[in-house]
Formats: sequence, structure tokens, C-alpha cells
Amino acid sequence: MTKTYDVIIIGGGPAGIFAALELVERTGKILIVEKGKSLAERVCPSKERNIPCAKCQPCSIVCGWGGAGAFSDGKLTLSTEVGGFLDEYISKERLHKMIRYVDDIYLRFGAPEHVYGDDEEKVAAIAKKAVMADLRLIPSRIRHLGSGRTLAVLQAMQEELERKGVEVAFNSACTELLVEKGVAVGVRLKNGQEYRAKYIIVGPGREGSEWLVAEGRRLGLPTTVNPVDIGVRVEVPAEVMEPLTSVVYESKFIYYSRTFEDRVRTFCMCPYGEVVVENNDGVQTVNGHSHAHKKTANTNFALLVSKNFTEPFKEPITYGRYVAGLANLLGGGVLVQRLGDLQMGRRSTPERLRKGLVIPTLKEATPGDLSLVFPYRHLLAIMEMLEALDTIAPGVNSRNTLLYGVEVKFYSSRLQLNANLETKIPGLFAVGDGAGVTRGLMQASISGVIVGQEIKRRLGT
Repeated sequence: MTKTYDVIIIGGGPAGIFAALELVERTGKILIVEKGKSLAERVCPSKERNIPCAKCQPCSIVCGWGGAGAFSDGKLTLSTEVGGFLDEYISKERLHKMIRYVDDIYLRFGAPEHVYGDDEEKVAAIAKKAVMADLRLIPSRIRHLGSGRTLAVLQAMQEELERKGVEVAFNSACTELLVEKGVAVGVRLKNGQEYRAKYIIVGPGREGSEWLVAEGRRLGLPTTVNPVDIGVRVEVPAEVMEPLTSVVYESKFIYYSRTFEDRVRTFCMCPYGEVVVENNDGVQTVNGHSHAHKKTANTNFALLVSKNFTEPFKEPITYGRYVAGLANLLGGGVLVQRLGDLQMGRRSTPERLRKGLVIPTLKEATPGDLSLVFPYRHLLAIMEMLEALDTIAPGVNSRNTLLYGVEVKFYSSRLQLNANLETKIPGLFAVGDGAGVTRGLMQASISGVIVGQEIKRRLGT
């Protein structure tokens, strides 16, 4: 029998969770459809048993309650300048207010009080050094949850929503958005079950971005092709980055390569963290975490090269998967290479890694040669960026620095949305990273709030 709800939310990531939190006090029946598992059941066999990635479907690292960010180190970027494109839909003033509003909710659920980046004098000194190295620092205040605390916060949110009557269907992949007479009416799951609702909020996360693109194409929804970000995860001794991380925690630098003027940026800096593997629908990519209660001797961060594609190519996700797939083909998964070996034009070997000063935190990475994986202009941009960073953090461009590949951010083609993040199909909203409108925890959460507030307005609550 077909069940009917007031609102159906596809995806239990931050966008979906915050939409539900916004709606739960004033709305009737809410259903969250999540293809992954609950937090308690999100177990990675490779991490638990110290074995190679089992390529589970769906992957518990990127799917399940909390989304791909559940096991991340939980950085709340309290700035309108980074984390997505929401300023193209709402004013900067409203976005700033939304950041404060969402930040307060995170605090209510257990986020720590401390904020990095409040010492303006020290931040200005770093920015001045950056300018001298052709780098631009984007000042960002950051509240850091840490991996362990992120899980606790997300669990508390789930418990509150369920206590207030929200239903969560785990292990339930949505295969089809149901539209009748041009209006959204429900969803169909992989098992054939249909659910109906007046409002549908789609927030499938990055792992579900390809599905959303395909559904958008089927429904005739206009899209804009977002850039694809491809690069490496850099790992260095924590002392190298300490002058930066102690002040701003996550330094966000932008650089334009000398040779091709490609945009390169630092992303997801993890002080005293570890490098981890993610399984993105069968393709293994790399990421980084910092834990709230456990520290390593290393700091890692991503260097990502952004590339916009024009006609006739419109498949940036496919391109990113292809590059990451080359690393998987050569090494059976993620590759790791000493920077010195890359500079000398040779592959890294286990013996050469053992000679280095940096002990890899990702033990399962295969020593190899990233020059066989990356396009020339991407590799050159990364190496130029490392030289520039060495000016403000001496030691980054050391021969001992480790590079893991490939890190890819699978940003969906962006659906055409109005200021309320509604598609041209009435009642169908799209939120979060999977919809291509956000690129991080804070703005993804805000996107859910925007839609939740609009639905409440229409319901007259």
C-alpha cells in the first residue's frame, strides 16, 4: 500500500537533516529516505579488519546517516566566501544570518565553543606572506567538531528527529522521482515501493550526484555544468603546517598556475589527522580526517585543480571518475608517491617510502607514479602550488612530502533552481552537494534550512 507524507526527503546527509530539523516542529508526517545505514551500522570492513577496500555497495564511508561528512573531521566554515554557491540564490546578508542560525543549532547539539581564525592580527600576517607567494588567503573562521564529535552530534540529531515522529527508511535507494501533470508527487524506491508527498526534497549527496543528473535529464530539468576538482592529498609532518593550523586551523589558499593559469586551491586541511579511502560507486578515491580525541604525527590537506568544461563536453563527473580510475587500474586502489620521486621522474617503491621522514597514515595505499595518472597541466599546477606554499610553510615542498591520488570532488551538474532552491517542477526542491549548489558542511546544512522555511511558509505554519 502506498504511504502518504507531507514531505519526503531523499538523503540523510546534512542538507536533509537540517531540512527535517526545520520542518519537524511545524509539519506533519516527514519521511527521510536514505540508501545507506544508520550511524551504528556504518562499519567499513577494510578499516575494521585492516584489509583492502571491499568495495561495499553502498559504501558506509560515504553513504548513510550524516552523509559523506559523517566520518569527516566536521569543519563548520563560518564564512560566506567558501563552501558553495548559495550567494547566487540568496543575498550575502541573508546567507550571513543563516550561518549564525545553523551554527547555533550545531552548538545546541554539542559542537565545541572554540572558533579558529579570530586573531585578526595573526591572520593578516599569514595573508601578507601569501600575497608574496602569489597565493590568496581566504580568511575563514572555523568551528572544528572532529571526527568523533561529529558522529555524536549527528546521532543526537537523529534521535531528536525520530523522537518527534520523523520516519527514516535506511537501506532504501530512491530510483525515480514521480511527477504527474508537471507536479512532483512522490518517489519510487529500488524495491518498487512508492511513497507520496506534496513536497519532495532531493539531497542525495555527492555519491548520488550522477543519479540526480540522470533524473534531471529524464525530467527535462535544465542544468549548469559545474567545474570538476581533481588533485592529490598532501601529507607532511604536522610541525610543517603548525604555524598556519594553530591560527586558522584550515588555511584556504587559491593559486593560479604560471603555465596555464588553472585555479588550484587547498581544501580540507586535517591537522594531526589521517588519510583515508572512500569508495565512490566502485571507484576508490582519497580524503582526510582529523579526529576530536586521536592525533597522528602528520597533517594532510588536498590540492585540487578546478577545470571548467565547455561545449561539447558536459560530463565532468565521468571525467573525474576516469582519472581516479587510472590510479585504481595501476595500483588496485589509491596511489602514494614521495614528492622527491615525482620530481625525479620515477615511481615510489616501499623501500623508497621507508627512507622518507613521513610515515604514511594510509597503509593500504600502493606506492606508484602519479605522473602516469594525471594530465600534464594538472600535475604541473599541483607542483607549482607546492612551490608557492613552501614560501609560507617551509617544508611543504620537501622530497619527503607524500602525495596520494586521486582526490576528486564529484560536484553534480547544478540544477536550475529559484531563490527557494525549487526546480521548475512545482514541489520538487534540490539541496546540498549532490545538487551542485553547495560544497561543504555549513552551506549544505543551510540549503536544507532554506527549503524547510519555504515549505513551512507554504503550509502556513
